[in-house]
Amino acid sequence: MRRSTDRILTTHTGSLPRPAGLVELLRKEDSGEPVDARAFEAAVSAAVGEVVRKQVAAGITVVNDGEQGKPGYATYIKARVTGFGGENRVTTAWAEARDFPEYQARRAGNTRSSFLRPVCNGPIEWRDFAAVRREIDMLEAATKGAGAEEVFMSAASPGVVSIFMANEYYPSREKYLEAIARVMKDEYEAIHAAGFVLQLDCPDLAMSRHNRFPDMSLEDFRKIVALHVEVLNAATKGIPPDRMRLHLCWGNYEGPHHLDVPLRDIIDLVLRARPAGISFEGANPRHEHEWKIWRDIRLPAGKVLLPGVIDSTTNFIEHPEVVADRIVRYASVVGRENVIAGTDCGFGTFADNDGIDPRIAWAKLASLGEGARRATDELWRRGAAGAA
Repeated sequence: MRRSTDRILTTHTGSLPRPAGLVELLRKEDSGEPVDARAFEAAVSAAVGEVVRKQVAAGITVVNDGEQGKPGYATYIKARVTGFGGENRVTTAWAEARDFPEYQARRAGNTRSSFLRPVCNGPIEWRDFAAVRREIDMLEAATKGAGAEEVFMSAASPGVVSIFMANEYYPSREKYLEAIARVMKDEYEAIHAAGFVLQLDCPDLAMSRHNRFPDMSLEDFRKIVALHVEVLNAATKGIPPDRMRLHLCWGNYEGPHHLDVPLRDIIDLVLRARPAGISFEGANPRHEHEWKIWRDIRLPAGKVLLPGVIDSTTNFIEHPEVVADRIVRYASVVGRENVIAGTDCGFGTFADNDGIDPRIAWAKLASLGEGARRATDELWRRGAAGAA
C-alpha cells in the first residue's frame, strides 16, 4: 500500500453513487426477478468505467469500482454463496430510539431499503465464485491507463456479514463466523492476487455496540470485537498486512450517535488486526475530535491512518480549507507519511441509498482532492515540521 511520501494521497470508503438504471437492475436481481445477464454485466462495466474516470478527475488518487455491481456492501454475498434465505426476523436494537423515539420513528420511515437481508439458514459454500472474477476483471479493465496512483477493492468482513444477516443455522457465533470466513478467504485472496489493495469492511467493530449489543457491558463488547478481529486475521493470514486496509464506522446515517462507543475504547483491539491501513470516521460532529487520541496512542510501525475528512451523511460540501485543516491535524500527530485522506463512509452503502445527492457526492470528493492539495502545500512547505 502506497503512502503519502511526497504528497497527501486521497481515497474513499468504497461505495459511490450508481446510475438509476443500474439501481433498478440491481433491485430486480436482488429480488429474484428475471434480468438479462449480458445487459446487467454491460451496465455494471459501463458504470465502473465511468466511476473510475470521475474519481481520477476529482483528485482521488487511490480508486476503486465504487461497488457499482453490489446491492449492498455486506449483503452482496448472499447471491454468491449458499446458506442465505428467508427473511431476517432479528430486530435491530437501535438504542438511540430509547432516548429519541420520535426521531427513530421518522428515520425508520425515511430509510427503508428495497434490498433484502436474509438469514443464514443452511451451510455456507461457494455457489458463484465466478462473480468475484468478473468484478475483478471489470476493475482491471477500467483502471488500465486511467492514471490512478493505486487501486483498491472492498470485501465484507466475516463480522459485518454476521451482523447484517442473522444466524439460524450454526450452533454458535464462533462457528458462524468461521463458516463465513472460510468462503470469504477465497475472495480476499483473489483480490490480492489481482494486485489490488484489499479493503475489509468492518463496521461491526464499532456500529454493533449501539445497534446490536446496547445492553452489553463494555468489557463483554470488547470480547465480541476481539473475536471478530481474530477471525479476520485468520482469514487473511496469507496476505501481507501492507496490502490490506480495514474500515470501521459507527453507521453511515444521520442521527444522534450519542451512544457510539468511543474510538479510544476499542482502538487497541482494532490495531491488532492484520491490515496495515485503518480507515475510520473523522469528519462528522460526533467523531471529529477523536484525532486527539493519537497524541498518546502510539501508531504501531507499519500502520497508516485513513481518517475520514469528508462527512458522508450530509449534503454540506466541505470547504477545502476545512479538509486541509483536518488532514494537517492528523499529520501533526502521526506523521504526514502515515496519513491518507479519506471519507467517513460510503456514498452508496446500499444501491438505493439516496441520502446524498449524487452530484453533491462528487462535489464533496472534489473538495477532498483540493483539500489534500492544500494540505500538501502546507505540510511539505514546512518540511520536517510536518512530520511527527
